[in-house]
Amino acid sequence: MYFEDMPVISAEEIGEGLRFAARQVLRNLPEFTQQFQKAYSEGGFYRPTPNRDWTTGFWTGEIWLAYEYCGDERLRRAGDIQIDSFLERIDQKIEVDHHDMGFLYSPSCVAGYKLTGNPKGREAAVKAADQLISRYHPVGEFIQAWGPMNAPENYRLIIDCLLNLPLLYWASEETGDEKYREIAEKHIHTAVKNVIREDFSTWHTFFFDMETGAPDHGATCQGYRDGSAWARGQAWGIYGCALAYKYTGRKEYISVFKGVTDYFLAHLPKDMVPFWDLEFTDGDDQPRDSSSASIAACGMLEMVKYMEKEDAGIYRKYAMQIMKSVYDRYAVKDFAVSNGLVLHSTYSNRSPYNTCNHCGVDECNIWGDYFYMEALTRLQKDWILYW
Repeated sequence: MYFEDMPVISAEEIGEGLRFAARQVLRNLPEFTQQFQKAYSEGGFYRPTPNRDWTTGFWTGEIWLAYEYCGDERLRRAGDIQIDSFLERIDQKIEVDHHDMGFLYSPSCVAGYKLTGNPKGREAAVKAADQLISRYHPVGEFIQAWGPMNAPENYRLIIDCLLNLPLLYWASEETGDEKYREIAEKHIHTAVKNVIREDFSTWHTFFFDMETGAPDHGATCQGYRDGSAWARGQAWGIYGCALAYKYTGRKEYISVFKGVTDYFLAHLPKDMVPFWDLEFTDGDDQPRDSSSASIAACGMLEMVKYMEKEDAGIYRKYAMQIMKSVYDRYAVKDFAVSNGLVLHSTYSNRSPYNTCNHCGVDECNIWGDYFYMEALTRLQKDWILYW
C-alpha cells in the first residue's frame, strides 16, 4: 500500500467542490456560451476562443456536469447552443482531421444527448465517429493520431486515444453498426500491446512500419524524454485501461490496469499530485500537472466497479486521497484568483529532449477542470458516463 496516512476527501468537501464548480461555470456562461474556453488559462484566467481546438468539448462537458449537479436551465440552454456549434464543426469539417473526436464529442454531444435527448447531439456524435474511423489503418490495426494519412512520419498512435474510443462503442450501440466497435477493439489491442512497457510505464506515442504494420518504436512528444513516463500519458493509460475493460470484458486488462496504476502511484510525490513527468519528484524544480491527478482518479473510480471487493476498496481509497489533495492544495476557492477550477496544471512543457510547444505551464487547463468535476461527481453519486 502507498500513502496509507494520507486523508481521503470527505462528503462535505465533495459537495463544496461541486457547489463552487457549478457556480464558477454559471459565472462563466456570459463569456463562454457562444465561444469556448481556451485550452489553458493565462495568469489564471481563460480567454474565449472559437470551436477549433481539440479541447473545446471539455468546457461543454463542464456545463453538462454542472447541469447534472444543480439543474439550472441556463446550463441546459448553453449546452444546446454548444451542441449546435459542434454539429456545424463536423458538418463543415473544421479542424477535425485528427483522432480527438472522442475528446470533442463525448463530453459535449453524447453527454447532451444522454441527458436531454437533443437529437442534434446524436447526429453530431455519429458523424464524429465516422470521422474517427476514417483514420483507421488496417495495416497495423490502429487509428492514426495526427497528420496526413500517407506520411510515414505520422504512422503512429498515441496513448491519449484510449479515451477517444468510447465514442465508437456508443456509435455501435446507437446505430446497431458493429464496424465502430470492431475498429475500437482492434485499436485497444494494438495500443495496450505496444504503448505499455514491461515495467508498466507508458510511451506517449508509438510508431509502426507503414508497409507491414509491424511495431517500430516508441517516442515522446510531450514527456521529458523518450524513456520517461509523461504524467498525463500515464493517467490516460489508467483511465484508458479501465474503459478498455468496461467495453471488452477482457480479464487481462485488469492486471494491465493494476500495473499502470501502481507505476503511477509509486512515482508520485508526497502530496500525490504528479509533476509533469514521472521522472521528477519532491525536491525537483519542475512544474506540476494537477490535471493528471484528476484523470487518474477518474480511471480508478471507473475500474473499481469491476474489481474484487478488496482491490476495489484499495483503489477507491487512492482516488479519494488524490482528490483530497487536489481539493485542498490545487482547486480554485476564490473567484478573484481564477475563472477556472484547478490551478498548477501543465499543458505542454518543453524539454531538451522533446518536440512539443511550450504553453499552459503552471496554469489551469480545460481537461483538468473537467476531470476534477467528473471525479467529484463520481464520488457523489452513481454517475452515468459520458464516455
